[in-house]
Amino acid sequence: MSRGDSKKDRKPSGRQGGNFRKKSYARGNSPIKKNTPPKQPMDPNSIRLNKYVSNSGVCSRRDADIYIAAGNITVNGKPITEMGYKVKLTDEVKFNGQLLNPVKKEYVLLNKPKDFTTTVRDEKGKRHVSGLISQASKSKLLPVDKLDKEDTGLLLFTNDGDLTRNLKSPANGLRKLYHLVLDRELRSADLKKIQEGIMVDEKVVRVQDISFIDNAPKREVGIEIYSSRNKIVERLFEALEYKIIKSDRVIYGSLTKRDLPRGHWRYLTDQEVINMKIIK
Repeated sequence: MSRGDSKKDRKPSGRQGGNFRKKSYARGNSPIKKNTPPKQPMDPNSIRLNKYVSNSGVCSRRDADIYIAAGNITVNGKPITEMGYKVKLTDEVKFNGQLLNPVKKEYVLLNKPKDFTTTVRDEKGKRHVSGLISQASKSKLLPVDKLDKEDTGLLLFTNDGDLTRNLKSPANGLRKLYHLVLDRELRSADLKKIQEGIMVDEKVVRVQDISFIDNAPKREVGIEIYSSRNKIVERLFEALEYKIIKSDRVIYGSLTKRDLPRGHWRYLTDQEVINMKIIK
């Protein structure tokens, strides 16, 4: 505006007193709303393809996007390269020809307390170890092996069937270390027999190591064994007419009880899972 213009000639600026003018609508009228389609309800039986691949344990979700874009993933026999593509849980999804399972693999380590059972067919009213890890996962996690009701120590739970079969296979000796309390002192001669190998059911049981516990009575021993035979430690001492009063599993494979109080559980780290899977 030039200096010669007067205030009367000025055009309204659209603001008064520094405030925007309020818009008014006739009674019954309202601002025009855009017609947006209603949100589609979530289908609990469908899942994004990259999450499906990630849950199967093949790779991370970010890497799954790369494989999808490259055409490495097929759904019901057809390559899918579309980002955000959803599949049903009943679809057949393959990565480089390998069938995938969309259930996320989970691994939980429990320091089992006394008086909890591990058998699947448990008597009604008895306390079961599954109740101790009920908050760990929505999936059904099963113990890889069993501990007697009176036993304590490390117990691994997972829904990874391949790992369970591998760890239970007699061909793949898994390291287990127990702290035992016997009903009487272990004779040095019997300790030597165990070191040399004891015959149980016509098969020799060999232990990796056995020794007395430092600064403890001679009825307390530590035993390291790799056998996967059922109740083999108990049967080994029964062959020499000893009864195990207490049994605490302190090492399972590469896992220990460090920072895991009795009755508590924790998830395995990625590295611990890898270590358990490479056991041969």
